[in-house]
Amino acid sequence: MDKIIIPGVVEGEVDPPSSKSYAQRAIAAALLADGTSVLSGIEMCDDTAAALRVVQTLGAKVENPSPGTFAIMGGGLDPKSYTLDIGESGLSTRLFTPIAALSPTPITITGHGSILKRPMDMMLAPLRRLGVEVVDKKGHLPITVRGPMRGGEVEIDGSVSSQFLTGLLVALPLATNDTTVRVKNLKSIPYIDMTIDMMDRFGVDVDHRDYEEFYIPGSQSYTPATLTIEGDWSAASCLLVAGATSSRAGGNGHGGLSCAGVTVKNLNPVSLQADVAIVEALSRAGAHIEQAGNTITVSHRELRAFSFDATDCPDLFPALAALAASCEGISTIIGTSRLAHKESDRAEAIRSEYGRLGIEVDLSEPDTMRISGGNAHGDIISSPGGGIVVNSHDDHRMAMSLAVAALNASSPVTIRGAECVSKSYSDFWADFDNLTAAK
Repeated sequence: MDKIIIPGVVEGEVDPPSSKSYAQRAIAAALLADGTSVLSGIEMCDDTAAALRVVQTLGAKVENPSPGTFAIMGGGLDPKSYTLDIGESGLSTRLFTPIAALSPTPITITGHGSILKRPMDMMLAPLRRLGVEVVDKKGHLPITVRGPMRGGEVEIDGSVSSQFLTGLLVALPLATNDTTVRVKNLKSIPYIDMTIDMMDRFGVDVDHRDYEEFYIPGSQSYTPATLTIEGDWSAASCLLVAGATSSRAGGNGHGGLSCAGVTVKNLNPVSLQADVAIVEALSRAGAHIEQAGNTITVSHRELRAFSFDATDCPDLFPALAALAASCEGISTIIGTSRLAHKESDRAEAIRSEYGRLGIEVDLSEPDTMRISGGNAHGDIISSPGGGIVVNSHDDHRMAMSLAVAALNASSPVTIRGAECVSKSYSDFWADFDNLTAAK
């Protein structure tokens, strides 16, 4: 699908989807709980749908009594099939592989698209150490596991992703033995805080020492929970950046507000989600920010180059790129080493596609992205030949980022592969169009 973005401003209110990171963790915990858990506030996207499909395959009964509410009747593993289709979800892959390894029957985890190219080798040796038989395809999916995972002592590398640690933490309370997990180079610590928080809501304990050593008592039981999934800061990030970078024609351009901005509701201001950090980045760039309860409004004013370390929140890189493109000067973003194995090679995708938009992205320094922005008053993007075509790289966050950047173009921008937003935010284009229409 091609999506044509007409340069202009955004204005209005939007409710983001629920956090798919929290939703997938809650769905997994509900599978393991002995009884019925009720999860509300869930808006469907491809990754959340994959998690629901997986728990049903593993034996949970799932009902949808009202829009956004799912009753999940768990009680452990009772597989209806021995192949789990996780779609393209990296979290579901690394979350449900250890859970499947609790079963004494072989279970194969597979998917499609970009997930088949993403590395899974960090799971193999630790699972074997914990007593699991593993068959893999040279460190990639499909992977077949056969348990039961018994617990014990194991060391893992957390430098590529924290998602496998999340999977171990969720699964190991059901192992027979206690487990100590030692972690080297753990990244994305906020995501581990989310995991521990969700486990606590389902009555399961885990202790840690400075995120370097985790102790998980075995033979625990998950208890059913009733909870509402909070709004997704990751999904909201590009919309908030749009409010900061989109300026109304005729604005004064001297630091005064020139756009009513974008208001996003249902965002927990003290959330454990890593991408709540977008507020700090917007503040450093000089955006006008108003917060009241669970509502945040971001409006345009003159923006300045900023420095930001996104090592623990790598999913923010595309939104930060759109922000930096509208800042006067060179912005520096740290953490590009976290981007090679996302839905695309995100650092290269940003460099390539923003280059098509006339924005220079320098990746010459290790772990660093420098973006040379234009002025903050619109028309920052060159458009030789009158029209611009960019590619999403089948990456949902790239498509959203490019849409925001295109608002300040001097001609329409066509985004190829725009349908990929369904991975995390099925209604993104409808919400984006409503914001552009509301001006």
